[in-house]
Amino acid sequence: MRRVTVATFDEWRSACRGLLVSQTPPADVVFSDDKHQQWLGELHSDAAAGMPQQTSPTPASPFRVPPSFLELAREVACHRDNDRFNLLYRVLWRMTHGQPDLLEIATDPEVHRLQRMQKAIARDVHKMHAFVRFRKLMTEQGEEYYVAWHQPDNRIVQLAAPFFGRRFPSMRWSILTPDECAHWNLQELSYSAGVPRSAAPSGDQLEDLWRTYYRSIFNPARLNAKTIKREMPVRHWKNLPETIELPTLFAQAGGRVQTMVESPTNHRPTTLDFVPPEFNIATLSDASRTCRGCSLCEAATQTVFGEGPADARIMLVGEQPGDEEDRRGRPFVGPAGQVLDDALRAAGVDRQQAYLTNAVKHFRFEQRGTRRLHQRPTTYDIQACRPWLLAEVSQIRPQVLVCLGATAVQTVMRNRSRLSDLRGKVTPSELCSSTIATYHPSAVLRAASPEHATEIRDALIADLRLALSLLV
Repeated sequence: MRRVTVATFDEWRSACRGLLVSQTPPADVVFSDDKHQQWLGELHSDAAAGMPQQTSPTPASPFRVPPSFLELAREVACHRDNDRFNLLYRVLWRMTHGQPDLLEIATDPEVHRLQRMQKAIARDVHKMHAFVRFRKLMTEQGEEYYVAWHQPDNRIVQLAAPFFGRRFPSMRWSILTPDECAHWNLQELSYSAGVPRSAAPSGDQLEDLWRTYYRSIFNPARLNAKTIKREMPVRHWKNLPETIELPTLFAQAGGRVQTMVESPTNHRPTTLDFVPPEFNIATLSDASRTCRGCSLCEAATQTVFGEGPADARIMLVGEQPGDEEDRRGRPFVGPAGQVLDDALRAAGVDRQQAYLTNAVKHFRFEQRGTRRLHQRPTTYDIQACRPWLLAEVSQIRPQVLVCLGATAVQTVMRNRSRLSDLRGKVTPSELCSSTIATYHPSAVLRAASPEHATEIRDALIADLRLALSLLV
């Protein structure tokens, strides 16, 4: 029996290459995690601390596995289950020895177990995003520094920490956990060994702010103690300042519900509550930063409003900001934006003279480990955000409005016809008498073949030329 000591995904992957080349079956190897107490979370390093030195490079494995398995393994490696690396190797062995589509068999006991572990990691990352509470300190140099304590169920710090770097880029902060600590110095993330709870500070004005915020959003009409305990597990309460308010809020719920029922001003905020009564493009952009008219603002980094001159004659409307747009706060600056830039140049349209925006102003996505995967906005999201688009159109008053993709068509034209039926035609809409439907530039990136990508790109350029020809 061969014993292999690993602590990280990269150590496990490196060991597996050698084991597969030497045709070592799972029954002849045992992975152990004896080093996990000293784990520094070098998830993305091929030379983790304490890793046994090899006298020669590990041979490259002749086997190929789908990227989905590697992504799953990278996340499952963060689980606390002591058998996780053995389980991963057993599934890897089966995939490379006659069952290449094993991951597609959801009823397989080992695959099912891995998927449950992956879901547990995703939940743990979500809980960390939701339950970290920073406390403000002052350094000896008189600078503000924010520190938080969290106790995750698994070793997920490096999966969760990049979110806080994006969310709080202008704060110096540290998140302390028993396994590993994350630190942000305004430029990059770094990691260090875990610390005990006693190393974390307690009590400051931010705790009062959290309690005030929680009181303001607590809805007594929807009080459900079981749901609260499920979504905000009791084991986290000791680290959450707002939980001090729960007994009082529970006791007052009945009376507050009666007051809400009797109040003539009972009103749930919508997007219209955030659009100022008088505005121009600049004031609209500023007002959109505080919009809470739908739930997308809760996970997105920031509002991504339109961009371009207020007297633009061409207005382009896309679906929603993507990952890069969400980080930078500008529309069409990611991969799809680069495709659009190329198409605009080819069509003779000056991007600096066009107004670019989206039907939905916040990024809707699904978190998969460290990745944020695009999700199409719902009809509710589109309708909730439509007042912002209407306000933009009322100020720009474009001669030509170009709808990039089906979501923009649905928003602007209120038309459920297929995009292929409308594409390349000048159609009047309630927002602009000259409205053109065309492909979203991301369709070029998703094309099934280079030939199809070229076909879509050529159609997009032709539609943009058509828009340019309509200007007077």
